[in-house]
Amino acid sequence: MRDTAPSPPNLRHLSAALTIWKLGSISRATSSVHLSQSAITQGLAKLEQELDILLFTRSSTGLHATEAGEIFLRRAERAVNWLTAIEQATSLRSGRKTQPLYRRLTSTQLRTLLSVVEQGSYSRAAQHLGLTQPTVHRAIKELEIVCNQELFQRSPAGMEPSWLARKMARLTSLFLSEIRLGREEVEELKGLSAGSVRIGCLPLARTKLVPHAVTHLLNEFPAAHISIIDGPYEEQLHALLHGQLDMIVGALRHPSPSPEIEQQFLFRDSLHLVVRASHPLAGRAAPPTAELRNLGWIAPKHNTPARETFSRFFADSGFDPPTQMIECSSLVAIRSLLLDSDRVALLPARQVELEVEMGILAASPQPLEGTGRDIGITVRKNWQPTRLQKRFLALLDNF
Repeated sequence: MRDTAPSPPNLRHLSAALTIWKLGSISRATSSVHLSQSAITQGLAKLEQELDILLFTRSSTGLHATEAGEIFLRRAERAVNWLTAIEQATSLRSGRKTQPLYRRLTSTQLRTLLSVVEQGSYSRAAQHLGLTQPTVHRAIKELEIVCNQELFQRSPAGMEPSWLARKMARLTSLFLSEIRLGREEVEELKGLSAGSVRIGCLPLARTKLVPHAVTHLLNEFPAAHISIIDGPYEEQLHALLHGQLDMIVGALRHPSPSPEIEQQFLFRDSLHLVVRASHPLAGRAAPPTAELRNLGWIAPKHNTPARETFSRFFADSGFDPPTQMIECSSLVAIRSLLLDSDRVALLPARQVELEVEMGILAASPQPLEGTGRDIGITVRKNWQPTRLQKRFLALLDNF
């Protein structure tokens, strides 16, 4: 699929605008960014034209950011901080101290790097970006010269990125995410857009928690763009750490799988025995653990909080976990397996609430003892939500 996202602004123009914002005049910015006054003036005009806003107003005391300019430049400063982190990853290798690395990079080089890492080949990256393959190859070679590092090696599977290439791609992705949010906040100020929320959704949150909050959010912000993404936790965590998701909603992980995330507790949820409505156990309290162990189970997949809870439940009662089980995390598949057999599953009552109301599944009246799990929101550390995203978090917290 071709990349249709707006191109990031020229990095030199962006750097010049940030310097003017801090120093208050074009003349004072010239020595800092190593550009002439005319070059800075032209670059600033191009940046304002691209963003379709006025970044500064002129007065006798210098240049001052407009309201829209203040909003965008604060985001741009956060964005550039991610690119500055690239310097820390390459400084010992490059040994070049002339000017910040990000000022020697181009937006094309960064987008190309990100695409080659994600797509795994020059040809697929070229197709994704709408460029020719020689253009992509040239951009990578120029980037390698700037960084004084080889970023890719050919392998039977395609282009294999180095550790540094992967790190640069992640930081670039976070840079682009902040620029996107800056554009959205400016559009929101102009009344042209309500912004976006990209939500990673784990099993429990898919059935009611996230849909309920999204519905209420859209009642307040009908023009908001909402993306709800499901999939394995590992994939969602990767997307979150690369700025491709704003948050993950669902079971929290203990211990935390990354030092770069924060987990916000919402509520504690326990697991119930779930069967088809005509099952002999339907409507009954859960039988003793020894009897439960001999049932045909549909168990959560390994390395998930639900599976850890499943195993711990039997271990706490002095039993080994059942051996006759089907491993499955898809509620659609679990429902079909339950309806077609006498198997049982251990699930949150909230997750099958609709099926229970429809009379096709039944959940034990009481949760199984010791099966509580923490449910909440996972975000990146130092993440700065937009007004729309803050409202969505408040709706989740009030659920």
